[in-house]
Amino acid sequence: MNGPRVGQGFDIHPFTDDPARRLTLGGVVFDGERGLVGHSDSDVIAHACTDALLGAAGLGDIGMLFPDTDERFAGADSVELLSVAAARVRDAGWDLQNIDCSVVLEAPKLAPQRDLMQARLTEAAGAPVTVKGKRAEGLGALGRREGIAAWAVALVVAR
Repeated sequence: MNGPRVGQGFDIHPFTDDPARRLTLGGVVFDGERGLVGHSDSDVIAHACTDALLGAAGLGDIGMLFPDTDERFAGADSVELLSVAAARVRDAGWDLQNIDCSVVLEAPKLAPQRDLMQARLTEAAGAPVTVKGKRAEGLGALGRREGIAAWAVALVVAR
């Protein structure tokens, strides 16, 4: 458990045609946008950050901690799940240094909500979280606006 460790996280969800499903990214609801299919709130940013954090600490992945077969997590707030995962990481003797997340989507634009997303994720994680939006430039399923994907890295150090 010596020295720093890095973890990588990834998540992807397709859009749904369910008009009642809200789009939540980084803990922020994007009103008027199509939601994502999933068991929880399908927040791909929070999911990727959680996976990166758990991986860095060697504590498995989001599906192990919050299985999509468990009804307790149906519709769950993924930023709250990140907070629980961060507490587990701290309990295991690690301090989170930061999480950096890249999100690939054609729409909506993240920039108008970036500060709020980063603030909510940072509060939940207990360390700085940065979010960057990238376009797929029309390539593949993400470029065709079929869903959203996110990649994250987390750095932890032994306490």
